[in-house]
Amino acid sequence: MSELQVLITRLDPDLPLPQYAKGGDAGADIYSRIDITLAPGERALVPTGISIALPDGYVALVHPRSGLAIKDGVTMVNAPGTVDAAFRGELQCIMINHDPEQSVTFKRGDRIAQLVFQKVEHANFIEVESLPGSGRGGGGFGSTGRS
Repeated sequence: MSELQVLITRLDPDLPLPQYAKGGDAGADIYSRIDITLAPGERALVPTGISIALPDGYVALVHPRSGLAIKDGVTMVNAPGTVDAAFRGELQCIMINHDPEQSVTFKRGDRIAQLVFQKVEHANFIEVESLPGSGRGGGGFGSTGRS
């Protein structure tokens, strides 16, 4: 597997750099820069203390952590978040607590999300009067039925 070179600046030098928990993981864990409590149904922008620079032709996708979802009902509102190659600001996650009764607290340094890197292609949009046919056609949103 080849490695993508990602330039990174720690805005909080006491937080770790993103890390892969296990060999072969697709996502590298990123951390909360602040202590924060989310009440039931509350959402908040949580800073991670890092900025990155990606090469042109790449994107970083910020994914929620499955453990937070199942244990605490916490996810990201805009999952996955998109970090464009030209963006240089601090990475932040829009977290939401879906638990109907329990607040959730994150401490500075807690893992809150994962970064996944992908190559991207730019499209050349070609306008046509009609699209070629396909086996599926225009059906969507459950059009293939349930089994």
